[in-house]
Amino acid sequence: MYIADQWKDYELLDTGDGEKLERWGNVTLRRPDPQIIWPLAKETNEWQHADAHYHRSSSGGGQWAYREKLPESWTIHYGRLKFLIRPTNFKHTGLFPEQAVNWSWMMDKIRSAGRPVNVLNLFAYTGGATVAAAAAGAEVCHVDAAKGMVQWAKENAGLSGLSDKPIRYITDDVFKFVQREQRRGKQYDAIIMDPPSYGRGPNGEMWKLETNLFPFLDFCTSILSPNPLFVLINSYTTGLSPSVLHNLLHMTIARKHGGKISCGEIGLPISRSGLNLPCGILGRWEAE
Repeated sequence: MYIADQWKDYELLDTGDGEKLERWGNVTLRRPDPQIIWPLAKETNEWQHADAHYHRSSSGGGQWAYREKLPESWTIHYGRLKFLIRPTNFKHTGLFPEQAVNWSWMMDKIRSAGRPVNVLNLFAYTGGATVAAAAAGAEVCHVDAAKGMVQWAKENAGLSGLSDKPIRYITDDVFKFVQREQRRGKQYDAIIMDPPSYGRGPNGEMWKLETNLFPFLDFCTSILSPNPLFVLINSYTTGLSPSVLHNLLHMTIARKHGGKISCGEIGLPISRSGLNLPCGILGRWEAE
């Protein structure tokens, strides 16, 4: 398992009974997590006095209950990178802290490349990977179908002092965007993607991972530069194994460019128990 254990502003304090207790800077949040099927050892004062607790509704969705009024948003750091944290009405905070293992990896790849690197970040959400790649010196194209998430990514780049860096922000259906880039002859040295299980583009375009991921990844080979640096896939789809990502990368990127494939679970250390919480999977292809 790839463990994001270098955080100072984030900490997974404890887990149990389908919930996790987290510290985001100076704020503690209590949120549900379907992976946590073990019991809670003890509901301590930390659990009882969390600053906010997300309660799921029996009819779907849910809402936050606040112990006292919190700021609408606040900032946390990962090294020199800064991110805006804002609890949303669908339990997320705008950041997946386990992705820090990928940020560190891609920053090292970009810095050690010894050449300009052009990165395409697809399904880019609030731009954690965009900020990391730009901070490492890459030119980045950030693509997401949700206008609000693209705006959030711009705010994160600004917080990290990257507003003047070559970052291109696109609000669009990613498949249509990649097809247009292929027609234009545009190429990228690295591609990052974090595809959802299901999704819709801005004009109602339907995405289903099991149906669309292989042809999409295969098509992405047409916009890789002749000497690509890396391709990274993240997935939170329940039931999808790292071996599936390995096979997809082998049958697409590696078939054309050779290179090395690494796949596995991604997770966070749990401070109280010393165990690790699985938080999805990753697949990495890199040039050798």
